[in-house]
Amino acid sequence: MLQIKSFAFNPFSENTYIVFNDTKNAFIIDPGNFSDPETAMLEKFIHDQDLKVRNILLTHAHIDHVLGLQKAYDVYNVPVILHELEKEMLDRNPMDANRFGFFFKPFEGEIEFISESEILKLDNDEFKILHVPGHSPGHIALHNETQKFIISGDVLFEGSIGRTDLYKGNHEQLIESIKTKLFVLDEETKVYNGHGNPTTVGFEKNHNPFF
Repeated sequence: MLQIKSFAFNPFSENTYIVFNDTKNAFIIDPGNFSDPETAMLEKFIHDQDLKVRNILLTHAHIDHVLGLQKAYDVYNVPVILHELEKEMLDRNPMDANRFGFFFKPFEGEIEFISESEILKLDNDEFKILHVPGHSPGHIALHNETQKFIISGDVLFEGSIGRTDLYKGNHEQLIESIKTKLFVLDEETKVYNGHGNPTTVGFEKNHNPFF
């Protein structure tokens, strides 16, 4: 049985997730911890739950979702998994940080690429990778069909959708991604997004004003 712990981190109120199972194996998804207290909170939860971090996953590599990436990699020393098209975004983060008025070092660590329809396993639990571009070209979502949830990053929000005015954003592409990849899922599927409250596929199909 998978459990999900969320943290709202950094000035962008980004949702960082830890997904873990009964054998205490875990993924860190979108580590956005920025301040020392945020990092301590994340590490304390992992320590107190006696979790073994197996991978760090990125739905996408916009700076608010990777502010704690180097810290997490340095502590847990596990590969960082992302879509190949998102590597450019990861490499742009020092420049993006400069625009926001702070210094951010390029990421240094092991990277593995993952693609559409691949299956990522945490022991016996499976996540199907969905490529959902529009907010960012290599954006992915992680779907667990058994427990009916998806970790969707900045694609679909409660009553809203992701921004498309950022570098390589595309509004039409994002709408198409949501319609063809998310809205075809079971309507009870819970959507854990990158900012704000969780929602469900059914609620957004029926009430989201963008559709």
